[in-house]
Amino acid sequence: MAWTILFLAGLFEIGWAIGLKYTDGFTKPLPTVLTAASMIISVVLLGIAMRSLPLGTSYAIWTGIGTVGTVILGIFLFAEPATAIRLGCIGLIVVGIAGLKLTA
Repeated sequence: MAWTILFLAGLFEIGWAIGLKYTDGFTKPLPTVLTAASMIISVVLLGIAMRSLPLGTSYAIWTGIGTVGTVILGIFLFAEPATAIRLGCIGLIVVGIAGLKLTA
């Protein structure tokens, strides 16, 4: 169950990272509230997952999920570059996340 909670925490991290773009510097009320809510939910879920998962593993996987998801959505939503090197680096992050999961 802790892994599922950690995964959800990572999804909410993606949500707030993408949400930051839509807040327009925290000048738009609805995106700002949704982004802040996503931040809180993400950190709370991370804390819950850490009750039974190692700190370093949890944090690294949480940030990895957020990083990979944010980069992929940046490519699709904001036309950020999808070069071979960028995609390869995303692949390395995924391999690192999988390695941490397997060794936890």
